[in-house]
Amino acid sequence: MESICKIYKIGNGPSSSHTIGPRKAALLFKEKNAQAHHFSVTLYGSLAATGKGHLTDVAIIEAMKPFEIKINFEPGIFQSFHPNAMLFEAYNASGDKTDEWMVYSIGGGDLSAEGISIVREPIYTITTMKEVLEWCELNGKTLWEFVETHETKGFWNYLSEVWQVMKASIERGIDTEGSLPGGLHLQRRAPSYFIKSSGYKASLKSKSLIFAYALAVAEENAAGGKIVTAPTCGSSGVLPAVLYHLYTSYEFSEKKILKALATAGLIGNLVKKNASISGAEVGCQGEIGTACSMASAAANQLFGGSPNQIEYAAEMGLEHHLGLTCDPVCGLVQIPCIERNAFAAARALDANIYSMLSDGKHRVSFDRVVAVMRETGHDIPSLYKETSEGGLAKF
Repeated sequence: MESICKIYKIGNGPSSSHTIGPRKAALLFKEKNAQAHHFSVTLYGSLAATGKGHLTDVAIIEAMKPFEIKINFEPGIFQSFHPNAMLFEAYNASGDKTDEWMVYSIGGGDLSAEGISIVREPIYTITTMKEVLEWCELNGKTLWEFVETHETKGFWNYLSEVWQVMKASIERGIDTEGSLPGGLHLQRRAPSYFIKSSGYKASLKSKSLIFAYALAVAEENAAGGKIVTAPTCGSSGVLPAVLYHLYTSYEFSEKKILKALATAGLIGNLVKKNASISGAEVGCQGEIGTACSMASAAANQLFGGSPNQIEYAAEMGLEHHLGLTCDPVCGLVQIPCIERNAFAAARALDANIYSMLSDGKHRVSFDRVVAVMRETGHDIPSLYKETSEGGLAKF
């Protein structure tokens, strides 16, 4: 596995797979073909089906400036390697093709392709939760220490930057009113939820704040604001909401928050390695489900959970999102995406409490749930995997 810093990418929404990934690919191809006269890009599958709603074409055009570029949409063609496929073609002034590159946006802003080196050397040789727990038992350490042992220099500084961006996205989101861009004219709700929460007592106030914080980030993402993938743009509100709520309500130190981020990143990395975090590949279970799993583990660690209890919390966070489809209305990362961030954040705290009441022993392991999520995702028809052709997107 790569560094968990690759789980936490800082960028602008609304989609890691549909905007951050394609933009990165466009910049790489433009750099390689700096002498070209013009370019053509063909989007396939999910990228073509929901590309306009996710601003895929805008991201590519902006990245390719000042070159002339033609974008073609082929929503009915699915490449075998991954549904999010892009064919970049470069041409000279005579109209002759000088280069081409098929590249795939595989989720979380990451790319996979041949011809350009975009995959870094792995820094983790242990790639299952079972092995991680065995390492922790053998060395008398917990999950964040496992991460610290394997990560590169500057890792904690990067996580500190991630935390600052997460906090800023929440604070902007609860202070910004109006409607979100796109044809749905969806009104931002984070500001009103935050204000209303002050009138409630104890547990109801706590849940209301969680909703407000998750909505704040998800709405910032939908508006193209600066957020952190955790593990994706579409699920970027879950983990920040949980950490910000615990940070402000329980006065956990920033040092403890960064350790929780390390553990959450490990959970996301394990899912990414052994299944997928791409909605186009496995449905929303890979995005919101993984985000809930990451937040569940982070909360459990903050409240003093053992490695086994943290694993149990992470397992529940993912298990209870199995089968969740990705069916964005109008191809926008708004309905049902924004609301799902809020509910997943609340569910993460529930998973934490449930696990803390246990001794950490349970029948279904985190590794098993990850494998089932991968299998389930492959069995889900393509119309429920970020194509806006089925489910809620039909209405």
